[in-house]
Amino acid sequence: MLSKNPSAFHLARRAARMNPSIIREILKVTEKPGILSMAGGLPSSDTFPVEELKAACDRVLTHNPREALQYAASEGFAPLREWVAARSASLGMTVSPDQVLITSGSQQGLDLVGKILCDAGAPVAVETPTYLGALQAFTPYEPIFASLESDEQGVSPEALARLPHDAPGTRFAYLLPNYQNPTGRVMSAGRRQEAVAAARSAGVPIVEDNPYGDLWFDEPPLPSLSSLWPEGSIYLGSFSKVLTPGFRLGYMIAPPELYPKLLQAKQAADLHTPGFNQRVVYEVVRNGFLDQHVPRIRALYKANRDAMAEAIKQHLPAGCEWQMPKGGMFFWIRLPEGLDAMALLPKAVDAGIAFVPGAAFYAASPDPRALRLSFVTLTPSQIGEGVAILGRVLREALDAQGEVTP
Repeated sequence: MLSKNPSAFHLARRAARMNPSIIREILKVTEKPGILSMAGGLPSSDTFPVEELKAACDRVLTHNPREALQYAASEGFAPLREWVAARSASLGMTVSPDQVLITSGSQQGLDLVGKILCDAGAPVAVETPTYLGALQAFTPYEPIFASLESDEQGVSPEALARLPHDAPGTRFAYLLPNYQNPTGRVMSAGRRQEAVAAARSAGVPIVEDNPYGDLWFDEPPLPSLSSLWPEGSIYLGSFSKVLTPGFRLGYMIAPPELYPKLLQAKQAADLHTPGFNQRVVYEVVRNGFLDQHVPRIRALYKANRDAMAEAIKQHLPAGCEWQMPKGGMFFWIRLPEGLDAMALLPKAVDAGIAFVPGAAFYAASPDPRALRLSFVTLTPSQIGEGVAILGRVLREALDAQGEVTP
């Protein structure tokens, strides 16, 4: 029998560093009937403004069909860039439309940052824990990750200040100040000032990712990190959480001297973000629609957050550590001593629920006891049912642990 021919392709070194997203793999499992998924960071499809998008599609195809369906400028649709620049004032930023680059989701923005700022062996600083998608975006460019100490208020200013000593030559610090994925934490006003001052003093630029900033429940977010150091920051935003992720529309705001290289990287990647999608989104948002729409999303998510908090109090065993998120989409839970979230996941799925083990969100030294729960895609009753199932799985694991403990 002839042996199978080896591949004719020789993979680049960066390809060997690419790994599948554990979240995407878990989402495949949750497609099974009967699984209550608290795993994916998906917005609720009940929030998608279908009628408004449908009407906007009709207007674009009626008034500008040829322009909308043609190749477009790599920078993005000019009126949408102007809208983003004006909207940024709500976060304390003064931005020219010439600093705005429309991307295919903010995830592409992360890839463009990695492409123009990361070199093999050069350090990149990240929070502990941090967004898994950012680690995936940066990893192929072969940086060394410097994990920054973090607490319930976010990154440690002291850790940022030590970067010239601990990780000389750090290219940037990647930070999520608002309702962070995965922890849900938000940086206080004082912490923002201290963190930016420390990064500035250390000569380490900031890449600020803010996909959840509009999803606040009790009070609006504080001024952005980028507003405190405009010339040393790149800001990433997204339409996925406030309109729909299906259009894959995000944006970057960059200092003028850095913008041309980001634009060149964008041109090499995909020429431009789909012009039709940009025009449709602009039609939806240009007359203040988000000011009426986003509060409805907040109300829905806040009710779900409250339902999950109550279920956690009622059903999870003593020894679980967690905090009430003030916005966003996630609870971050640390399990009792001796439990391993990754090992428990198959048992949880068999019982009918899914979560994301927290280890995937660490650049180094993962915490096996951590897990992330999303509260936005299930109803309050489903949330209660799912957390009750999780509580039973955890208690069974604790009971089994007691049986084998001498």
